[in-house]
Amino acid sequence: MKSRLALACIAGGISLLAALPASFMALAQGASSADRTSLKPAASFLSIADAKARSVALFEEAGKVIEHPRCVNCHPATDRPLQRMSMQPHEPPVTRGEGGMGVPGMMCNTCHGAENATVVGQSPTLRSIPGNAAWHLAPIEMAWVGKSLGEICQQLKDPERNGGKDLNEIAEHMAHDGLVGWGWNPGEGREPVPGTQAEFGELIKAWVETGAACPVE
Repeated sequence: MKSRLALACIAGGISLLAALPASFMALAQGASSADRTSLKPAASFLSIADAKARSVALFEEAGKVIEHPRCVNCHPATDRPLQRMSMQPHEPPVTRGEGGMGVPGMMCNTCHGAENATVVGQSPTLRSIPGNAAWHLAPIEMAWVGKSLGEICQQLKDPERNGGKDLNEIAEHMAHDGLVGWGWNPGEGREPVPGTQAEFGELIKAWVETGAACPVE
């Protein structure tokens, strides 16, 4: 049943649409293979004596995850999510709706189940449908598309935009939230974000402990 539902949701195919800003395309295509797949451990930044400089360096390393298309796709600047490494508008067309869960008749969970669903007999580039029990878009206040890493950093620190979280709660969210963790388990046929969620969480924790300094915007 799940496979048939997945096929119904993608029956229209996944078309290539307008490209996003060049900065995001460069991020998706320009990094070396090693840069895309690994994270430096938080402890490796201890040699940076200045706490602020170390904090910025830690966040920049965490930025390999934060700015990865797998994450940015769910932080769009419009009401339409993005998909694929090319960060194209979601097909079929869907919109944010209340709570980022979609609109009646086309809720996120219409196609996205509690776990990734393998797709059989389709294009070689479409091998699974993403899934997570909490699948939804990030709030528009946390839109990352078109933002510099420094601007995203400021968003994360701002309780008026981050859902009222303090820095320790942000670190906990990054380290243990299941939907964040999906980025490392995105389903067959998708590139995961770099490193592991544990490594990412340690980078964010160390960033908080060193003053949560942001890169220059």
